Amino acid sequence: MAERERAVHNLIVLKTGSTFDDLARVEGDFEDWFLRGLGIARETVEIVDARATPELPSPSRLCGAVVTGSPEMLTDGAAWIEPAAAWLRDLVAAQKPVLGVCFGHQLLAHALGGVVGWNPAGRAYGTIEMQCLESAEADALFGIMPETFVAHSAHAQSVLTLPEGAVPLARSRGVEVQAARFGERAWGAQFHPEFSESIMRAYVRRHARTLAEDGADPDVLLNGVAASAAGRILERFGDWFRPSALTGRPDVRLLR
Repeated sequence: MAERERAVHNLIVLKTGSTFDDLARVEGDFEDWFLRGLGIARETVEIVDARATPELPSPSRLCGAVVTGSPEMLTDGAAWIEPAAAWLRDLVAAQKPVLGVCFGHQLLAHALGGVVGWNPAGRAYGTIEMQCLESAEADALFGIMPETFVAHSAHAQSVLTLPEGAVPLARSRGVEVQAARFGERAWGAQFHPEFSESIMRAYVRRHARTLAEDGADPDVLLNGVAASAAGRILERFGDWFRPSALTGRPDVRLLR
C-alpha cells in the first residue's frame, strides 16, 4: 500500500530525445538539465523515454509531467509521436500540471489541435529577448517573470497556430508563440529554461555550419550568449512538486 501511494505522487520527466554524446559526457543528458533546474532529487522523479516505451504511465498515478526537447522534428512523424500526444491530451484533461519545452511545447500544442511547422523566420539559436504578454501577468507560472527577459533558444520549428482556447504568454522577434498556457495547468515554452550558458554555446558550435548557411554569424551568436533568468520558470514549476514537510509528498493544490 505504501509503495502504491508513493507512486501516485510521481512527477514524470518524459524524454523525447537526447543531446549529442560529447556534451552528455560533460553536462549530462536532457533529464539531468531539467532535474537541476527543477531542484528535485532524481529518486523522486520517474524518467521515461517516449521513444522506447510502448505504454506510458497512467495519468491517474502521476502528479505532473515535464516534456523535454528533441533533435527530431515533429513534422517528421516518428511512430512514437502520436501515442505521446494522446498521452498528453489525457494528462491535460485530468488537469495534471504539465510543462513542455521546445519540442515538448510543440508536442503539447499538436496534441491539443494546434499547428506546428518550420519557423517562418528560420532557425532561432542563441540568447534571445523574450517579451511577456499582458496575459502572463496573472499566470500561475509566468506571472513571476519580468515583462522582458532573455532566454536560450535552439529550434527550427515552432507553434504556428495555437489550439482553440490556448492563451499566448510570451513572444520574441521572429517567434510569435514563445510560451502559452493550454487549459488551467499545462504550459509550453519554446525557449530552453534548462539550458546553461555552456550548453547554449555548445549548441551554437554544433550547428555553426548550418547556421552560417542560413545567413547567421555563429561568432556573433556565441558572443551574445548571456546569463538567463528563464530558469526561474523551472524553479517555480519544481516548487509545486517538492514533498511537503507535513506529508512527505507534493501537494499540487498549492498551484495558484
